[in-house]
Amino acid sequence: MKRFILSIGVVAAALSFSSCSTEEEPTPSPSGTGTLSLNFDYVWAMSSMPFEMETVLYHPMTGDSLTYTTFKHYVSNVKLIADDNSTYDVPESYHLIDLMDESSTSITINNIPADTYKGIMITFGVDSARNVSGSQTGALDPANEMFWSWNNGYIMLKAEGTSPQSGTGNFVYHLGGFAGQINTVSERSFDFPNGSMITIDNNDQLNVTMQANPARLFHTYGSVSNGAMVHMPGPAAVMMTADFNSWVRLTDAQ
Repeated sequence: MKRFILSIGVVAAALSFSSCSTEEEPTPSPSGTGTLSLNFDYVWAMSSMPFEMETVLYHPMTGDSLTYTTFKHYVSNVKLIADDNSTYDVPESYHLIDLMDESSTSITINNIPADTYKGIMITFGVDSARNVSGSQTGALDPANEMFWSWNNGYIMLKAEGTSPQSGTGNFVYHLGGFAGQINTVSERSFDFPNGSMITIDNNDQLNVTMQANPARLFHTYGSVSNGAMVHMPGPAAVMMTADFNSWVRLTDAQ
């Protein structure tokens, strides 16, 4: 009888050890900080053809031929959306993309808190507070030629070039305005593709690719023959920036 009791005790101890050894340890929470690489690609019209500066491009809707010599626009107030819908608001997040400077299309943001993220929010343009804050530095420096000193406000998007459909042979669109009916600033939220949840752990890098389409400036506005110059806030600037900003899409995140 003692031998039988001892056997039962050994089996029980073995089962207890097996249970403890196979129990899953809790997944550690992400910690530290990582990096966000925010990259912008530009296409022309609805095709996969890349947008190119100083190259004749034919607009599929208007039939215009357009050669861009300047294309700049602001993105700002970048926020990462966590899986619990909270956001990490990147401080001092103001960036000027200049397509004559290819390096400006890739934005690196450091010190992103470790967390699991499901999307991103981006403001296209410069918020009203910074429009009325006087002379500033970095991307908001008036030396970048994106500030109207006479109007105390930023040009949110600047597109210049040549076109035979223009009465002068040139087109000049300086699109701005930040309040009321002349607001050209828009904030948009983008989910990562296929509902992805991406965890940033210590020293990880999150790569997000956006796609934009300069042909959209003329989607509603029509041919440059309708007016080859917009140089102040108003309905035309609102129309053109709304069409451009609303088309921007998030194509990849990993």
